[in-house]
Amino acid sequence: MHTLLITGPGGAGRTTVAAATALAAARSGRRVLLLSGDVGDPQGALLAAPAVPGLRVARVDSGEEFREELVALQQRGSALLGMVGARPLGAEEITELPGAGEFALLRALRRAAAAPSTDLVVVDLPPLHQAVATLALPAQLRRYLARLLPAEKQAARALRPVLAQLAGVPMPAQWLYQTAARWDEELAAVQAVIEAGTTELRLVAEPGPAAADALRLGRLGLALQQLPVSAVVANRMVPQDSADPWLAGIAAQQEKYAAEWAAELPVVPLAHLGRDPRGPQDLEQLADTDGLVPQAPAPRRPWAVEDRLAEDGVLVWAVPLPGAHRSDLDLVRRGDELLLTAGPYRRIVPLPAALRRCTVSGAALAHGELRIRFTPDPGLWPRTQ
Repeated sequence: MHTLLITGPGGAGRTTVAAATALAAARSGRRVLLLSGDVGDPQGALLAAPAVPGLRVARVDSGEEFREELVALQQRGSALLGMVGARPLGAEEITELPGAGEFALLRALRRAAAAPSTDLVVVDLPPLHQAVATLALPAQLRRYLARLLPAEKQAARALRPVLAQLAGVPMPAQWLYQTAARWDEELAAVQAVIEAGTTELRLVAEPGPAAADALRLGRLGLALQQLPVSAVVANRMVPQDSADPWLAGIAAQQEKYAAEWAAELPVVPLAHLGRDPRGPQDLEQLADTDGLVPQAPAPRRPWAVEDRLAEDGVLVWAVPLPGAHRSDLDLVRRGDELLLTAGPYRRIVPLPAALRRCTVSGAALAHGELRIRFTPDPGLWPRTQ
């Protein structure tokens, strides 16, 4: 099954584009599920009756998801809550906390990817910066769980007396580790969908200087998470042949930035309707756009390790970071991990096995690629006779 993630700078029209894309794919004969977490059900307003054959729309109710998850967690930990004298919260008094929407959308994505009789899942993600953080969330949380609650029973035995002393009652550490294991399993399933070869990501933007800056930073964050962008939808394109000088100026600016994006990525131009899209007729007009229906995703390239030992005595780890500036970047080696910073985004990645026996000897940015040089550590590198 094919998964298409759609995001873009706030106000760029990503929700409309997601609905038009889903409609176009359904009209081409695919069985499509459109998934949205937006409050107010804007997809339902755009895709009003009559129903489109082959197209289903699902809206994530993050409040209900949060209540169900917290109630279930209280039930599983009822023994612990009883020991410390806590009074569980009732479902009717639980309101969702910040971040609950992202978790609900990720869980819905996992369920949608496993749904039968579906050829394409179109996901209307939050605005770009928030979407980058949301897509990075499963891997980040799994790393935190592995560090804070390691699966080894030695850690559980070491933790129990500390917690017992703090709480003044025996602590069932086994429950804590079982809960962490369940969370890790769910997060791993979501991460597998996000990183699957059948998943692609499109950006929606109205061409202009502000959108260009937002896309540059957003693509940087996505590249840091190894989530390549397959295309950009240049939304609300004004006709080029307008006799109005003001509209002609806007059209020229849009063409300039769309051409710059097209030099790096496929661009799908989507015409401005002269009004905000309000219903099925407007959506059908947009769905007629060529290139809107996604094809098979391009294969993802891993970050390659280049062997230059014979020529330069180093191994080079090539990290694609399109649009990066030197001032955006920072890297720190911490044991067998590398902490990479690109603009406002940060990621800790494990080093490939060969590079763990090396020291970082330098890095250079050229043509949208960060090339990190590693020199073998004589004390750890296998000796040749």
